[in-house]
Amino acid sequence: MVRYPVPAVGAVIVRAGALLLIQRGQAPGKGLWSVPGGHVEWGESLTDAVRREVWEETGLTVEVGALAGVRDYIERDGDAVTHHFVLLDYYATVLHGTARAADDAAALRWVPLAELSTLNITPALLDLLRELGLM
Repeated sequence: MVRYPVPAVGAVIVRAGALLLIQRGQAPGKGLWSVPGGHVEWGESLTDAVRREVWEETGLTVEVGALAGVRDYIERDGDAVTHHFVLLDYYATVLHGTARAADDAAALRWVPLAELSTLNITPALLDLLRELGLM
């Protein structure tokens, strides 16, 4: 059986020195903190996927900006790969709405950049935040 990585998107939203994070409510990465995001649906553009995922998980409407970074997210159980995503994270700006955790987000927080190291963040996002100079 041939398997392929799943494309997924995320939104890097920084406002007033804080990054918007959601706590993942489902596997993979259940309980870890990450940016809002998720799978790209069949026939959906990457930027449309970012807007939809942010809306579903946070209730916010965003304008999608430039690509912030690309990462692999691979989970294993021993030698077996259980999840493999290619993550495309985009900068985004809030246009309107009130932030609240919804869909598969267990919690939502605006985290001051200086406090990011205190959270249990997904490994792929941790790498991206370091590369972007946010940590």
